Amino acid sequence: MTVDLAAAASFMAAHARVLDRRRFDLLVGGDDTDAVLAAVDGYRNLDGGYGWGLEPDLRAPESQPCGALHAFEAFADVAPVRTVRATELCDWLAGITLPDGGMPFALPVADPAGCAPFWARADPTISTLQSTAFVAGMAQRVAAHDPAVAAHPWLATATRYCLDTIAGLDDAPHAIALSFAIQFLDAVHGREPRAAELLDGLGRFIPDDGLLHVAGGAQEEYIRPLDVAPEAGRPARELFRQHVIDAELRRLAGKQENDGGWRVDFASYSPAAELEWRGYATVQAVSILKRNGVL
Repeated sequence: MTVDLAAAASFMAAHARVLDRRRFDLLVGGDDTDAVLAAVDGYRNLDGGYGWGLEPDLRAPESQPCGALHAFEAFADVAPVRTVRATELCDWLAGITLPDGGMPFALPVADPAGCAPFWARADPTISTLQSTAFVAGMAQRVAAHDPAVAAHPWLATATRYCLDTIAGLDDAPHAIALSFAIQFLDAVHGREPRAAELLDGLGRFIPDDGLLHVAGGAQEEYIRPLDVAPEAGRPARELFRQHVIDAELRRLAGKQENDGGWRVDFASYSPAAELEWRGYATVQAVSILKRNGVL
């Protein structure tokens, strides 16, 4: 497997948004965690949530659950550095949490320009496992080094919702929801007594090749094993056969394009989003390859 990190750095310099350039810099040896936090702060609203296209296919300024996911990603990147913004985000999430403890897929937007229809048309009155698991799972990763996040009442509420909802699954959920449910259980493994059993149970929904077809997406759109279990040695990785992981690592390394960057496997809903996803995907690819000893 051959990856050209210099070409990836040049791609990021030429094309990526500042946040992903700063995240990439940390990956390749930089130490300016304050710069990462300053970059993500540009997407923050006065209510404590995050919008403004932090989720590239949701261009609207309003704070959104998916914005919270990406903000927590940045907070996880800078560990063990902590930021008060993480607990302020938990406060905002507590304010949008529905009575059953879950969160809606998305909140209303005033102007849907450049927004994927599934974001713009979401019902804000119904909790979804996907949105709650993707935010709570990443928040749990931040909580591993931030006691204030770990102790926040919102995280306990969201965690309970996810555990109960996953326990009640009889059929396979949508591939994206399944992926985030597995990542959530991986994050709480060892801290929540039910996590190990529930994670084993979700394994029954994963085919032998590890590919989860995304219903409603492109014909060849899949959630892939390294999307679900990006890190070696984690409990989620045990759901996949080693030869599948090895093949996926070779595939990921081989997907670097001539300009040095990577692409996502799904459709984008604006020219800006398409380019921003490429910077995000390049950060993700380099991160996964590093964590698996390829780089």
